[in-house]
Amino acid sequence: MVVLTRQATDARTRVARIWFGGIAVVVGVALVIQLVLVFTGGQDVNSFQPTNDQSLGEKLVNLFSYFTIQSNLFVLGTSIALALSIHRDSRLWRVLRLDAMLGIIITGLVYDFVLAGLVHPTGWALAATIGFHYISPWATLLGWLVFGPRPRMGWRVMALAFIWPVAWLVYTFVRGALTGWYPYPFLDVDLIGLGDSLRNSAVILVIAVGIAALLTLLDKRMPALVQESR
Repeated sequence: MVVLTRQATDARTRVARIWFGGIAVVVGVALVIQLVLVFTGGQDVNSFQPTNDQSLGEKLVNLFSYFTIQSNLFVLGTSIALALSIHRDSRLWRVLRLDAMLGIIITGLVYDFVLAGLVHPTGWALAATIGFHYISPWATLLGWLVFGPRPRMGWRVMALAFIWPVAWLVYTFVRGALTGWYPYPFLDVDLIGLGDSLRNSAVILVIAVGIAALLTLLDKRMPALVQESR
């Protein structure tokens, strides 16, 4: 019985590592596709305005200023780390893992309900879009729900995880005021005004707090195929 239990645990660990490794491959491929498109003058799947008048340097800075791209980078890094060592843990790791979860869920929801109808990617841009906005968010959430590993979250971790989203908002508004470029229409001060932009930001932050709180509660109560290493 002990041997069978150990074999079952090892099998679950292998499947979990393969799952997270698969996510890393999808996100990595989508990122490479998007970078190639930027370098070759193709479509930026995140852009909602013409980019023909932008230099290559501006396009690259803008690309990595999207919440979508930053969230997917968190997912890429944490998925690679989990594929290599499913039981890794530290205070910093817990914050990064929650940032990846929170950021990519927000990315998926905002794209599905707000942004999807505003862009019409084709060809390789469509492939990158599917990777960034559909596979990455929901495969990451499903992997966490099924595999965990748990427990990893807490209220202090949740508070620390909001440093990045708040810093991103501050950066976005400051850079937007200086350059006139905003990553999303619902944050574009020049398009909808400062009041509406701040209101939209507050609504998304409130939703994010709710999602983070739910993840933290579930982390303490839900079973997982990969539990805390003893």
